[in-house]
Amino acid sequence: MKTNKMLYGVAYYDEYMPYERLGKDVEMMKRAGINVVRIAESTWSTLEPSDGEFNFYHIDRVLKAMGDAGIGVIVGTPTYAVPAWMVKKYPDIMVTTRDGRKTYGARQIMDITNKDYLSCCERVIRTLMEHVAGHPAVIGFQIDNETKHFGTSGANVQAEFVEYLKNKFEGDVEKMNEAYGLNYWSNAIHDWSDFPDVNGTINGSLGAELEKFQRSLVTRFLSWQADIVREYKKENQFITHNFDFGWKGGSYGVQPDVNHYDASQCLDIAGCDIYHPSQSNLTGAEISFCGDLTRSLKGDNYLVLETQAQGFVDWVPYNGQLRELAFSHMASGADMVEYWHWHSIHNSFETYWKGLLSHDMGENRLYNEAASVGNDLNRIGDHLVHLKKNNQIAFMVSNEALTALNWFRSGGNVDYNDVVRWLYDSLYEMNYECDFIFPQEENLSRYRAIILPALYSVPESALIRLREFVRNGGTLIGTFKSCFTDENVKVYSDSQPHILSECFGTVYDEFTVAKDVYLTGYNFANINEGQGVFKSAKNAAGQAKTMAFLKAEGFMECLRPYGGQAILRYDHDNWGQYAAAVKNNYGMGHTYYFGCMFDKKALKVILKEAMNQAGIMANAGSEGFPVIVKRGVNAYGKNVAYIFNYSDREQTAVCPFMQARELISGFMGQYGNVIKLPKWGFVILEEV
Repeated sequence: MKTNKMLYGVAYYDEYMPYERLGKDVEMMKRAGINVVRIAESTWSTLEPSDGEFNFYHIDRVLKAMGDAGIGVIVGTPTYAVPAWMVKKYPDIMVTTRDGRKTYGARQIMDITNKDYLSCCERVIRTLMEHVAGHPAVIGFQIDNETKHFGTSGANVQAEFVEYLKNKFEGDVEKMNEAYGLNYWSNAIHDWSDFPDVNGTINGSLGAELEKFQRSLVTRFLSWQADIVREYKKENQFITHNFDFGWKGGSYGVQPDVNHYDASQCLDIAGCDIYHPSQSNLTGAEISFCGDLTRSLKGDNYLVLETQAQGFVDWVPYNGQLRELAFSHMASGADMVEYWHWHSIHNSFETYWKGLLSHDMGENRLYNEAASVGNDLNRIGDHLVHLKKNNQIAFMVSNEALTALNWFRSGGNVDYNDVVRWLYDSLYEMNYECDFIFPQEENLSRYRAIILPALYSVPESALIRLREFVRNGGTLIGTFKSCFTDENVKVYSDSQPHILSECFGTVYDEFTVAKDVYLTGYNFANINEGQGVFKSAKNAAGQAKTMAFLKAEGFMECLRPYGGQAILRYDHDNWGQYAAAVKNNYGMGHTYYFGCMFDKKALKVILKEAMNQAGIMANAGSEGFPVIVKRGVNAYGKNVAYIFNYSDREQTAVCPFMQARELISGFMGQYGNVIKLPKWGFVILEEV
């Protein structure tokens, strides 16, 4: 099922209101162009105040009020925050992790495999669905909320894990010992009945396999809920879920505790929650990254089920930013933007995670700005919904690589998602758009360039497909910590990078941590010195000053070119014998391999060369950040370009189409016309 209009809404909790105001809220929503609300996912204890006794008062009155106002409703299954009576009756539902059993109070403190918990879940889901599925205001259902495995590893999970391993290794415990190297420190298991609690393991292969199994529990749990909901939902109602992401001061990277790709297969529409810095730290990169990743899960448009209106006190947006943020989500292919949440609550844990309305519940600056978005969407109609993209660049990301690197991290504080974002943000800032793929992807030929950020753990089958991708004319960009272990986190025993060494034109067998190591060898002619990263030329007399010396960051591999060309070398008394980056021609394609991280300004120069070789053009209209261009084709088959200014100063762009209409203002433009963008401003151009 697809939405037939751009959905613009809020999460709404009548249960939390300090006084009766449903009618007032609906009137304010209508004036703001709000056309959808999400309800019920957080309020199990209100819906079922005691065991088996249900109270639909709040749900019924909200459904009636929204239905009368023509506002659609997404109903959430309330299974992520359990009521106190349940824990009293079934204390074993509390999740046991490697740190012990959780105590009641917070959300997401239950074992998603516990039979008593699942029995209560099934009863509340079925009772809820029987009550609401036939209501004409209900357009869809959200199953659970930001589901993860929550570290569940109690006795029942350990027992299931052993059965999972028996199945994986066809009952042969010695095959498991060999695959995981369990002979080390006498960890070998010769009888399945001797299997120990894995929480104490020092074996990264076994520990990573447990985490992979735990992620599969999330897939199973969400699929189970989706199957129940699908028994009741109508043909024109959808099922979604709000995936969240790896967190680093905001939504940042691949989520370690869920395999989004696997878990999304049970959904009609993928959904996500995207939170990010605002004010002077707003770049749009988090919105783009998380949106691209969610869009790639099902190769289709997606829903933003939560994003901030005000949020944390240091996230309160500047004038114009709320408008820019709403349309930024749509530019990546979102068919819905929904704020968490409508009003700021007056007590408990999230009192100061503020909603669209502040604690006085009245109109304010941000409400008025949100209303301008809703009214613009009403004028634009369906010209922005179902935006399709045909990107030529893909990032291959992997939960298994992320987990394995967590077990074997080196090189300071750099982690898997840092490497992903180092490359992604550089391309984003140059106005290249990307998809995400996963190691099981077989149709690589639809892309011209594929990027492997720290693909540490990867099966040989994926590497063989990548090698053929290059042989047939593709461009492959890899980084340190790639192609190092198999899917069982067992290090490949030949030269690294495994299988792709000839393809990348390099091998290595030494790696270390960069300490005052600089790089040289590439002519970064368009990079200005003087920001503390580059040093003036210091080698042979007369060397061009544009031959900057660049600092290596964190982990570094000592690359020995093997048919490839060293484009960066370590400028160091000992490490100078090794390359830091190598490029190569292989078959009809091209490769680049980076042995370390370095400043993004220099990375962009090399990535630009790689994209040129691949025949990939950046989105026209801007020279790059802070002016970002996002493109797609709308439901009318017309090219659309969003052009954003993510800065506090006026910027300029140029019209990328021969003729275009700006969808908000209606002005007409021609190719090359200069467009002035006010601070935190944007335009949306439709080709005519």
